[in-house]
Amino acid sequence: MIDIGHLSQAFTAPDGKTVHAVKDVSLHINKGEIFGIIGRSGAGKSTLVRTINFLNKPTKGTVKVNGQCLNELSPDKLRNVRSKIGMIFQHFNLLSSRTVFDNIALPLELHNVPKDEIEMKVNHLIELVGLSEHKDKYPRQLSGGQKQRVGIARALANDPIVLLSDEATSALDPETTRSTLNLLLKINQTLGVTIVLITHEMEVVKQICDRVVVMDKGEIVESGTVLEVFRHPRHPTTRAMLADVVVHDMPKRIYDTVRKRIETALNNGRFAKLLRLTFVGSEVTLPVLSIITRRFEIDFNILQGQVEELKGTSFGMLTILAETPNQDNYEAALRFLNDNQVEYEEVNL
Repeated sequence: MIDIGHLSQAFTAPDGKTVHAVKDVSLHINKGEIFGIIGRSGAGKSTLVRTINFLNKPTKGTVKVNGQCLNELSPDKLRNVRSKIGMIFQHFNLLSSRTVFDNIALPLELHNVPKDEIEMKVNHLIELVGLSEHKDKYPRQLSGGQKQRVGIARALANDPIVLLSDEATSALDPETTRSTLNLLLKINQTLGVTIVLITHEMEVVKQICDRVVVMDKGEIVESGTVLEVFRHPRHPTTRAMLADVVVHDMPKRIYDTVRKRIETALNNGRFAKLLRLTFVGSEVTLPVLSIITRRFEIDFNILQGQVEELKGTSFGMLTILAETPNQDNYEAALRFLNDNQVEYEEVNL
C-alpha cells in the first residue's frame, strides 16, 4: 500500500548548517492497517509523514502509494494522488469564518463537486463523526474534541484511501482522546481506510495501532507489531517511552532484596529464580501460579504485575520470585508454562 525506500530529508538551518531530519528510512505499510509512528519531539516523525503525500519532497529515496511512485508523477497526477490522502492536524486548521458544514464541504468545493452531491456527502460525514447537532456552528462555538471531529470529517470528504494523522490527539484531554481514537478505529473498520498515526504517546499506540515503528534522531530504531514492541522493547528510546505504560524494571532496592533472598535460599539447599511472565489474550485469566504452587511445590513472591489492553487484546506481565526445594521442580514448572503458552524470562541479577 505505502512503500518508503531509503528516504532521507535534509534542511538548511538559518545558520547555514544542514539538518538531517530523516535518515535512510525504509518501511512498508499494509492496506487497511493502522500504522503508528512514535518518537519524542524532534525525532523526525512529522517530517517523515509529510513525505507520504509529498508536502515535503524527500532529499533522497522513494515514496510509493498504492503502486504509484510519487517521485515520478507530474504536478497534475501528484494532485490527483494527494486528493486521496487525507490529513488530520494537531491544531485542527479550521476556517473560523465557515460553519462545520462549510469547513467539511471545502475540499469538495475545490474539486467542483455539484452542490447536491456536496449536501448529501457532507451530511453523511457529519452524521458519521457525531456532529449532526452542530452542523451550523462556527469553530469558536466548538470544544477541542468537536473541532477535531470536523477535521476528521473534512479529511474524509474526498474518499481517501490513506488518512495521515499528525499528533491529532495531543491537544485533547484523555477522555476526548479516547473518543477520537475510537472514531478513527470505527473509520478504519467501516471504510477500510489505511491510517498512519503520528504520536509521542504510547497510550495512543496501544489503543488502536496494529504495527508501530519507533523513531529517534531521524532513524527507525525499532519496529514490529504493537504486542511485540510492548513485550520485548529493545531500544532505550522504546523502553523509556513505554515506562509510563508498561513497567519492565523495578527499583534497585527491590533487586538488592531479591538477590539476598536467592542467596539465602541457595545456602539453605533450596533453588530460587527471578522470573518475568507474559500473558496474552485468554492466558491472562489462567490460574497458572495457583496450579504450579500445588503441583510443583513452588512458593511465589509476586513483586510486580499489571494487565493492559492492546487494541482489545489483553496483555499481562508478572514479575515473581520462585522458590522450590529443588531445581527439578522448577524445570518441570517451566515446562508447564511452555505447554500453556505462557512466555517466561529468567531475569539476571
